[in-house]
Amino acid sequence: MAKVLLGFMGAGKSTIARRLDPDYLDMDALIEEGLGMSIADFFAENGEEVFRQVESEVLADLLKTDRVVSTGGGVVISQRNRDLIKTNPDNIYLKADFETLYQRIAADKGNQRPLFLNKSKKELASIFQERQAWYEEVASRVLDVTKLSPEEIIEELR
Repeated sequence: MAKVLLGFMGAGKSTIARRLDPDYLDMDALIEEGLGMSIADFFAENGEEVFRQVESEVLADLLKTDRVVSTGGGVVISQRNRDLIKTNPDNIYLKADFETLYQRIAADKGNQRPLFLNKSKKELASIFQERQAWYEEVASRVLDVTKLSPEEIIEELR
């Protein structure tokens, strides 16, 4: 059974996954490796529907592992993905308020996310609101990480 970390960009999924298990599986990195290009480029060339099909195939494989999995923030957009995630008993939603996430994303100069660069703050807030219900729908555990350090999050999860 996989330990799946879910949440909006900036929630700390990769940071926490790396600390829980140095051999964690980063879903977006695995998708990019398989595609031989960035997700943004694939998305632009092939569209969201084709990307979500690829994403679902990778997700199904990852759920069969006994590893920590860091998902992409948009994994819950697809109903098929939500159904797949619900079959896994250990899904942790790293929840934070939008303002906190926005500040983290803006401060992370080493990882400039296309969605952040191409959308206004208001548009991002709308995307966040829509996804929040989906994260909660599939989560077996919700952990509010708004005011927690990575160390405190790890402690909570152990």
